[in-house]
Amino acid sequence: MTLREQLIGAWQLHSYVEVPEDGSEPFYPLGTQPKGIIMYTPDGYMSAQLMADGREPFAIADFYQGEPEEYVAAGSTYIGYSGRFAVDEQKQTLTHSMYVSFFPNWLGQTQPRAVSLANGVLTLGPTSPIVSRGKRVMSRLVWHRAESA
Repeated sequence: MTLREQLIGAWQLHSYVEVPEDGSEPFYPLGTQPKGIIMYTPDGYMSAQLMADGREPFAIADFYQGEPEEYVAAGSTYIGYSGRFAVDEQKQTLTHSMYVSFFPNWLGQTQPRAVSLANGVLTLGPTSPIVSRGKRVMSRLVWHRAESA
């Protein structure tokens, strides 16, 4: 079975850690118990939605009437993007192309991912260090195959 075929379906986020190149302590951007779903469709689309556990609701139930501090708190604990994906079977790598993204800087980008998949566990990360919180880091996101709904 090809890597692409193995990716198809939904995956639940198990962990997300950033390991700084400078040897400082690893960081958990969404806490130690993040929640998330990443989905890959047979026709070549993907969607990733990740968030910290225990996010506070807005004071009022109107998406467009939150206080500035509520938007800051919500935005700093959420990652979301969707678009096309492609697999290089020979190199066993994956790319995500951002058609929509919560982080506007990613719009239109195609980002490579290192990928490992075995026994229902998918591990993704960048192919080279990224900058996060002012440090060069390697991210590692571990996903488990989601149960059928």
